[in-house]
Amino acid sequence: MGFRSLLQRGSHAAMVAPRLSMAALRAGVGPAGAAEVLLISQAALAAAARHGHSVPGRTNALRHFIWQALLTARHGAEAARRIAVAQEAGSPAHRDSAVDEHNNAAGRAWGEAHADALGRLSIRAAVEALVPVGLEKWDAGELVWVRTPRSPPRSVLSRSATQGAGVRPATR
Repeated sequence: MGFRSLLQRGSHAAMVAPRLSMAALRAGVGPAGAAEVLLISQAALAAAARHGHSVPGRTNALRHFIWQALLTARHGAEAARRIAVAQEAGSPAHRDSAVDEHNNAAGRAWGEAHADALGRLSIRAAVEALVPVGLEKWDAGELVWVRTPRSPPRSVLSRSATQGAGVRPATR
């Protein structure tokens, strides 16, 4: 395990885990479900880091898609949505939160449509099965990202997620 992976796991445990576990409990998934939500979140983060690096926005888009697809398959769309809303609550990055919600919604839709198949797999296997789906959606422009001043130029602005301000359709 490299330093970057250790740093991501430590950051996830210290900053995200308490808020995420509380959100899961409030969403009604129970203590065991809350633990599973944390495992899914960590697995989605790791897979997205492995498969999304070096392309602006792809890691974040992939992480949100995988996370919400698997949460939806395991706990239902409403619980997944409530967990995502709680995760974004209080974020000062409104464009980023709107983009995350777009990618979360794409994940929930896919998770609902494929809940039976995803539900039969282990978390690890389900996440690995979702990676190529997420990358395909990224290539098709179905997942979006926030263009920052340092981002390389991309295709036409997407207005589907956040009234278009700085949001780009995903391209590989």
